[in-house]
Amino acid sequence: MIEMAPSLVLVVTIAVLVAVGVYLILERSLTRIIIGVVLLGNGVNLLLLLSGGRAGGPPIIDLTPAEEMSDPLPEALILTAIVITLGMTAFLLALAYRSWQLNGHDEVQDDIEDRRIAYLAARDELAFEDTDTDVVVPDIESEAHEVRDETDTLTILVGEEGLVNVPVEAVRPSGDAPDDGAPDDGASQTDREEPR
Repeated sequence: MIEMAPSLVLVVTIAVLVAVGVYLILERSLTRIIIGVVLLGNGVNLLLLLSGGRAGGPPIIDLTPAEEMSDPLPEALILTAIVITLGMTAFLLALAYRSWQLNGHDEVQDDIEDRRIAYLAARDELAFEDTDTDVVVPDIESEAHEVRDETDTLTILVGEEGLVNVPVEAVRPSGDAPDDGAPDDGASQTDREEPR
């Protein structure tokens, strides 16, 4: 009978590969997503290999006794998983290359419909909030656009105008300006007088 006790090292390796693969798939960069798909595919391949038990003889009748044969099903599933992972990797590489050609980066942008739904959800949430307390009510626009967006423009829903592309700097509140270390006493650099 073939022994089915798995090696602890293989189990830990599978867990690490799958965990890192899932973490990378959840990133916004297509390059990281590709690496995540490859790692997840390798983790699944190891899991299938581990499910086949210990190695045995080739599964050919009259060549190997039945009790010494290895299970051919996990090997067939691993070959199928390799082909699927290769196809997904090729597809994602094509997407990343095309995104790099068009935009100069491989970041996955937010969907306009997702932003519209986030705006409507924020508006509906404000309609049901208790306004009798001293809680500061957040701005609908800022709450709707809390989704991470690393592009140069944002598409926002503006009243009757619908969806409009605006620069990120136009949406950023004045208090969020990056600090360059220079003291800010309310006067601009051109308004200051030089000592004589």
